[in-house]
Amino acid sequence: MQLLISPSSPYVRKTRVLLREANLMATVEEITVSTTPLNSAPEVIAANPLGKIPALLRADGPAIYDSRVITRFLDDLAGSQLYPQNSIWEILTLEATADAIMDATVSMTYEMRLRPETEQSPNWLEVQWTKAARGIAAVNSRWMSHLTGPLNIGQIGMACALSYIDLRHDARGWRNGNEALAQWHAEFSARDSMVATSPE
Repeated sequence: MQLLISPSSPYVRKTRVLLREANLMATVEEITVSTTPLNSAPEVIAANPLGKIPALLRADGPAIYDSRVITRFLDDLAGSQLYPQNSIWEILTLEATADAIMDATVSMTYEMRLRPETEQSPNWLEVQWTKAARGIAAVNSRWMSHLTGPLNIGQIGMACALSYIDLRHDARGWRNGNEALAQWHAEFSARDSMVATSPE
């Protein structure tokens, strides 16, 4: 199998961390593609008609896409139990929160990097950051217990979301007022899988 990737994408990073944590690096080859939201690479469109990454190419079936679909597929393939059934709804909600933080902050990046400065909307940027900040604060106040214990996909997703903010929106200072989450992120970021997938 082949995974189409762009290393700076937080959605891609989530799948790459899972590959390493689930010991699937010998099973899935990572293929770096040059693609943008304004000009999707042909190989990406062939795999995903929406032109988004990551996309997983399979020999025995059509390509699958959306990071949450891919991570669930790979977890099932490896039997790595990163979607534990005894807390599945909480873990899925935490993963969805992480993805929503990614959605908001990636949208901010597109606004600043892909639109001419004269066409950028400061209000749009602030609305998106407010969404991300609310998600971060909620995790810090309500979800820390689910970030401890055996590794799960919620932990991986949240770490990748926060690391993306560090990469693109560090000036926002997400750690202020979220000290517990900041400490957890510092510790999780030292995992071999996180170090190996750092876009920096």
